[in-house]
Amino acid sequence: MEKSPLSSFLLLLLIPVLASCVEKQVYVVYFGEHSGEKTQHEIEENHHSYLSSVKESEEEARSSLLYSYKHSINGFAALLTLEEAEKLSGREEVVSVFRSQEYSLHTTRSWEFAGVEKLLNEFNANDKDDLLVKAKFGRDVIVGMLDSGVWPESYSLKDKGLGPIPKGWKGICQTGDQFNTSNCNRKIIGARYYVKGYEKYYGPLNRTQDYRSPRDKDGHGTHTASTVGGRRVHNVAALGGFARGTASGGAPLVRLAIYKVCWPIPKKGKEEGNSCFDADMLAGIDDAIKDGVDVLSISIGSYDATPFSKDSIAIGALHAVKNNIITACSAGNSGPASYSIRNTAPWILTVSASSLDRKFIAAVELGNGETLQGESISPYHLKRKLYPLVRAGQVVNPNVTKDLLDQCMPGSLSPEKAKGKIVFCLRGNGTRVGKGAEVKRAGGVGYILGNNKSLGEDVSVDCHLLPSIAVGYRNATKILKYIDSTKNATAYITPADTVIHGIPAPHMAGFTSVGPSPVSEATLKPDITAPGLNILAAWTEGDSPTKMDVDHRVVKYNFLSGTSMSCPHIAGAAALLRAIHPTWSSAAIRSALMTTAGILNNMGKPITDASGKEANPFLFGSGHFRPSKAADPGLVYDASYEDYLLHLCSIGYNLKNLTRNNSCPKNLPPPHNLNYPSVAIPKLNGTVVVKRTVTHVGSSRSIYFSSVKPPAGISVTISPPILYFNQYGEKKSFTIRVQAESTEGVGESAKNKYRFGWYIWTDSNGTHSVRSPIAVAFS
Repeated sequence: MEKSPLSSFLLLLLIPVLASCVEKQVYVVYFGEHSGEKTQHEIEENHHSYLSSVKESEEEARSSLLYSYKHSINGFAALLTLEEAEKLSGREEVVSVFRSQEYSLHTTRSWEFAGVEKLLNEFNANDKDDLLVKAKFGRDVIVGMLDSGVWPESYSLKDKGLGPIPKGWKGICQTGDQFNTSNCNRKIIGARYYVKGYEKYYGPLNRTQDYRSPRDKDGHGTHTASTVGGRRVHNVAALGGFARGTASGGAPLVRLAIYKVCWPIPKKGKEEGNSCFDADMLAGIDDAIKDGVDVLSISIGSYDATPFSKDSIAIGALHAVKNNIITACSAGNSGPASYSIRNTAPWILTVSASSLDRKFIAAVELGNGETLQGESISPYHLKRKLYPLVRAGQVVNPNVTKDLLDQCMPGSLSPEKAKGKIVFCLRGNGTRVGKGAEVKRAGGVGYILGNNKSLGEDVSVDCHLLPSIAVGYRNATKILKYIDSTKNATAYITPADTVIHGIPAPHMAGFTSVGPSPVSEATLKPDITAPGLNILAAWTEGDSPTKMDVDHRVVKYNFLSGTSMSCPHIAGAAALLRAIHPTWSSAAIRSALMTTAGILNNMGKPITDASGKEANPFLFGSGHFRPSKAADPGLVYDASYEDYLLHLCSIGYNLKNLTRNNSCPKNLPPPHNLNYPSVAIPKLNGTVVVKRTVTHVGSSRSIYFSSVKPPAGISVTISPPILYFNQYGEKKSFTIRVQAESTEGVGESAKNKYRFGWYIWTDSNGTHSVRSPIAVAFS
């Protein structure tokens, strides 16, 4: 019988639905915590039994299993259809089932700028008051790096002079492509790689693009590892001799454990980023907890805001905090939009990015006699003369759309029009290095990269393939105005010089993601800021400094910018504090870093954003990190694993969506009562009373006095206003009464806008100042 047109149409509609039911994807099946009663073999067999219950055969069940999480995290990752995933989700013992999502990486002078002095010898330093000496340079603290692997031959990762591997270490050195057990040493004490989730999504790894091993062919992982704990290496410089000096990580004697979870995206240039999957990251974190790391550094984030119950980093970090492991994560590079921040779980140290006081000053000399400053690390120089200057839109091919005229996208420029000219490109679409490569392909002799308005005045530098300069928004506007004013614009790009003690510094990076948290506004995020703009650190020799196929240069050290670079600064600082205070909780270490952070630049004025306006805590959290002060914070805000579970209940999570062995009590505290070193009240209506408890970690009896700088239109009262401490470890509680003075005249658009303030505890001799930011919005 012939089908009717209607039935054929309905069948066409059903095909995608039916396909989605049978299409297999990687899902994470999460059970919460282990009971502690089963062996690892029994746990894996139990995971197999769940798969067998939804698969047609035992063989299919075993072949579908990617990972069995059997150390701290209880769960597995497997290839499932939507129907199979839904069946498992309905089982009472299963906490949650979620598809393995794709994440991305958040891509020398910095430690000195942060106040950590560079002593000449890691083993024979005598200044007992120096932070590094107190921390023994981080010796025997183990930092786990979830990233793109490591280049073990780097000078920064040598193990000369280091003692035996810490006794508590339980990890392995996993072998693979161009990586064997000899690549681990007393510095890199363990290395693993996780590729199953990636390969189930993208297919087999292209081994010309990356090594199927812990070896790093991207550079990002080596850069972050050396920022945390690179050894002292003298006379280091980037290509072209820039930033010459002694390279060092923040904690040069820490031990590093490498967990490679990020891989190249097929059919894309490596300069466009990497891919990291939930399934692989959970396996890495589970192993890291079992292996015995003290700190986790994770410069990775999700593309979209993800509930904590379906976020592998949040879930893994929650298990880490139960084992007193500090987890530092990057805030993301999607600024300056509000709610763009990632990794905002309150048990994670969320790190934004700011600048150093070091610049690489170059200039554009225009044909009208005007000289405009910018920055460059290009090792190539122009001959001393004026060259024709054009904006990209004047030399594009005919098929380029209007919105991309000045973007210098691949293949957009006409060689006939661009040859012999300096080409101005605008930031926005595409990569910075990709724009430079396009100018070179088209025969341009020089390249000017101009910021758009949203990026303001902070400038990221790259090792381009031709003479180049990057300029801020104001100078970009002037250059474009000059080009548009004449038919014969000309320019010259001067060579660059390294300049330190630049002002103002720090300022916030224009790319750094901004709060409040899109997942929960009950916690003020980010927590803290650290250098993330133009950071020089170790690099892979398996790829070029730009990571582009057309670039065949090899370097040992390279510049990168991103919250990926600021995160390992905080991880390194946390490692130093763990060495000094081995019994402190992860929350106490976070508190010490946050409450001692600075909010002024090197001119003694408030830290600004990329456009020069005063920044706020949704950009920098508690401020710019000061590790030396954090070693002796005076007071700390402590919190336990159970406190975080209670907080999850208070913000609406059913604990069965995060951990099977716990349930929410009937009477819940308000979300703002989590004992956090900052205060966030997203919907103030009348009066809110916030409770906090501080622990005295000073060496003697102390008296602390409160002071307040309230948000505009809001009164803040601390009670009691004075705290008396008689001994180390003593706890004192107080309340913070937050009240709207008046909402009269406040329009609907202004009600949701946050206002910011501070409250501070200062001891009687002025030694300790314990500052906490406040963020309040009217309901």
